[in-house]
Amino acid sequence: MRAEKQLLLDDLREKIKESKGFILTRYGRMNPNQASQFRFDLMRSGGDFEVIRKTILVKATEDAGIQLDRATLEGHIGVVFSTQDLLETAKAVFKFKEANEDMIEVIGGRFEGELYSGKDVEALSKLPTKTEMQAQLLGLFEAVPSQLLGIIDALLSSVPHALENKTKQK
Repeated sequence: MRAEKQLLLDDLREKIKESKGFILTRYGRMNPNQASQFRFDLMRSGGDFEVIRKTILVKATEDAGIQLDRATLEGHIGVVFSTQDLLETAKAVFKFKEANEDMIEVIGGRFEGELYSGKDVEALSKLPTKTEMQAQLLGLFEAVPSQLLGIIDALLSSVPHALENKTKQK
């Protein structure tokens, strides 16, 4: 293997090892401004988009113990790596996909050691992120005490109103 290919392979192995997961995409007809916007959106969510040769991608994933289906790797392949929250990165990918219809197609991904199809990755991207779930849980914990305080306040304020109404009736 030539030195350039070996360098690319080593770099890709390192990215697979360091990332929390990746999303495989097929892209086409993306102009430089759109590609730049896509990369910027991914960067904000902790992702990185790379165009990779299929042979190097297959070799690096095999070295990492990941068996990709070569039949799905047709066309121009790009890989989105995530070093932070993979769900936020997946949300950014699908947000770009919705805004730019025929430019990108998700063909699969790897989350927490498991390979998923493109439809599964889309379903995962619709799940709430960790911070959204934390906010929902906090809201749930806050709801019960605030309702209890509302009931206690209503009881305490109803006693003076009842006494006031009783004195007015006489």
